[in-house]
Amino acid sequence: MVTAKVWVLKKHFEGFPKTSDFDLKNIELPNLKDGELLLESVFLSVDPYMRPYSRRVMKEGDVMIGTQVARIIDSKNPAFAVGIFVVAKSGWRTHFISDGKDLQLLPSGWPESLPISLALGTIGMPGLTAYFGLLEVCKMKPGETVLVNAAAGAVGSVVGQLAKIGGCKVVGCAGSDDKVAYLKKIGFDEAFNYKTVTSLDEALRKASPDGYDCFFDNVGGEFASVAINQMKKYGRIAVCGAISQYNDSVPQKGPYVQMPMIFKELRMEGFIVASWNNRWEEGLKALLKWVMEGKLKCHEQVTEGFENMPAAFIGMLKGENLGKAVVKV
Repeated sequence: MVTAKVWVLKKHFEGFPKTSDFDLKNIELPNLKDGELLLESVFLSVDPYMRPYSRRVMKEGDVMIGTQVARIIDSKNPAFAVGIFVVAKSGWRTHFISDGKDLQLLPSGWPESLPISLALGTIGMPGLTAYFGLLEVCKMKPGETVLVNAAAGAVGSVVGQLAKIGGCKVVGCAGSDDKVAYLKKIGFDEAFNYKTVTSLDEALRKASPDGYDCFFDNVGGEFASVAINQMKKYGRIAVCGAISQYNDSVPQKGPYVQMPMIFKELRMEGFIVASWNNRWEEGLKALLKWVMEGKLKCHEQVTEGFENMPAAFIGMLKGENLGKAVVKV
């Protein structure tokens, strides 16, 4: 018998999540049946989507939703050998049982020198979010100017680098001077700290006086309200996230988008990366290639210890991470 540790949602979040909203429990796993396998989490992901989705898809007492890279430690399924690593969506658990249908193998050609944790970030769901959001929603073209906020995060940092690979000028904003320095290091043409500029409007105009063709929005709120007025005619906006609003107990009010949308003939589209599930292999193959060629740089914020899952999650929502936030079990 294997004992799994799990983090459950003790209480639905009211405003900003607190450590007291979670509860750590032990669960005895049953013996494997034919066709099943036992997995041990090696790295777990903490992501912004968990905050709004917890309210939409979870009830109190459920195991927290999430993704991990796991190692198969026992198998009664001939399709899966002991020792291989897979990506699973089994939530905040140290161990779990699967029939294999919900598991994703690492992309073929993954070199041993490459950290497997990247399968939760740049070469995983966040990287794919950037890939399909830019190519299919923003439909960026060489020579255009791309704006991305939360640019030093797991998705934003990939957005900027893919836009550079695609021949665009890239402007990014982040919430600390260290993050701004990182953005410039990985190739952003312009970057600024939105917390220290005297005027967001002026900072955006200075970074690109001619405006923006594409805006990859991870933040929503005031930033999006200001940025939409600096879009070029026929600009495209990919609405990926709204992290500025996830912890609001009272919904934010306007301003409203209709006037700039009409007179600049803008296109704004919300999207969820799962819409391209049938093309994930294509996206992962491209991302892995760019990482191996050195064109796509990766940075991870690694928290040690499964017991620190809530702290890592809360820290990520506060913007304490540079790049992808992961927990090493």
